[in-house]
Amino acid sequence: MSPDPLAQEISGLSETVAFFDSTFEEALALTREARDYLTHAEPRERERMTPNERMLASCEAMRLTARLTQVMAWLLVQKAVHGGEMTREEARAAEFRLAGQSVCAETTPPVEGRLQPRLAELLERSHSLYQRVSRLDALQGPPRRSLS
Repeated sequence: MSPDPLAQEISGLSETVAFFDSTFEEALALTREARDYLTHAEPRERERMTPNERMLASCEAMRLTARLTQVMAWLLVQKAVHGGEMTREEARAAEFRLAGQSVCAETTPPVEGRLQPRLAELLERSHSLYQRVSRLDALQGPPRRSLS
């Protein structure tokens, strides 16, 4: 007896939704960790930094924020697709695709010991998450032109 195509489709959809839900939860947790670090710990650490270290930390904090913003925006679009609020075709429009590759895809420059360990860890985790989401975004094919 051959498998029921509808059952396979529902099973595949459930796995996809579970995957996106877990990725969304990971991104949300990382965003909260970054917010807490940048709000509470980073200002105290900044007091012990040289001007050059402060500038580097500020640039990398912006990179961290940009990565997480791009990932969360992309994941929210995917949730909208899975929730029936927009079509897959609409989600392929350039304005809904993962952006910021020139800043977000770059790894943090090798500055061993010049970044605070917690910031370096958040940067590493955000880069890994951004790369994973970037691969998922690429599976949608090239961005299509906007509907408007």
